[in-house]
Formats: sequence, C-alpha cells, structure tokens
Amino acid sequence: MSGDIQVQIRGLVPTPTGVGVFLGENGKTIAIFVDQAVGMAISLSIRKIKPPRPLTHDLVANIFAGLGVRVQKVVVNDLKDDTFYARLFLVQENELGKNMLEIDARPSDSIAIAVQHGCPIYVAPHVWEKAQDMTWALEQAQAKEEKSDEDTAPDA
Repeated sequence: MSGDIQVQIRGLVPTPTGVGVFLGENGKTIAIFVDQAVGMAISLSIRKIKPPRPLTHDLVANIFAGLGVRVQKVVVNDLKDDTFYARLFLVQENELGKNMLEIDARPSDSIAIAVQHGCPIYVAPHVWEKAQDMTWALEQAQAKEEKSDEDTAPDA
C-alpha cells in the first residue's frame, strides 16, 4: 500500500462512552473512538505501564513472541458509514523462511498493538481524505484539560 500516510497519536480524550484516539499528521487530525478497555490498554502502552496481569493485547503480544511473529505496521484502510477499518501486517521469520500475513482487525485493537510493539500506524490516502479533520476537537479538549489542571493546582 504505497502512499499510505504515517500518523502519530496526538492525544487520547475520554468521552462518556469510551476514548477518542486522535491520529494526526501535517496539520490534520482524525479521531477514532474506542471503548474504555481498549482506550486504557492504549494509554498504559503509551505510558509504558505493565498491568499486574496480562490484558488481551498483552496476551496477543505473548502469542506473537511465542510464534516468532513481529508486527510490521498497522494501516487504517477503510471508512464506511463512519466506521473505520484496519489491517495488521505481520512478519514471521524462522528456520523455514519468512511469512507475511495481513489480518483484518478493528482499528482500536490495531492501534493498541501498534503502540505496544512500537510499529508505525498508517492511514490509506482515500481514508485520510474522507475522514473529517478533528484538530479543533483535540485542541478544545486539551485547552479544557489545561484549564482544569490550572484550577486544581495548589496555590504557591
């Protein structure tokens, strides 16, 4: 998939029903909304915090390690009826050779796995063009968070 746009996680914003994951590049930011559990898994991975017991994405990582599988990249490859779709690109190398796999996965799980494995996240160009720019929403949430932090900061 040449021409895919590499994005970075610009922010995680709690919502009443989950977490908004904001992915951005070159002045545009798109939002993918995920459930609370996956949002927590992404947040823990970003902050490099290991939970006392493995979460689902930790289990997947352990299985990949046991099978000699490496996560190469994640691509958010489609957007239909306000629902994003993604693919995981995996590489397995062993004494038998090299095997590449492309697996359909929810963007939420794909992002969690990408963060955990330190692999890049891409968005297909047609998805990037079609997705609404949500930079304003991220900036608004960050400003609200900063104001809240100021209001709760102890007086010097």
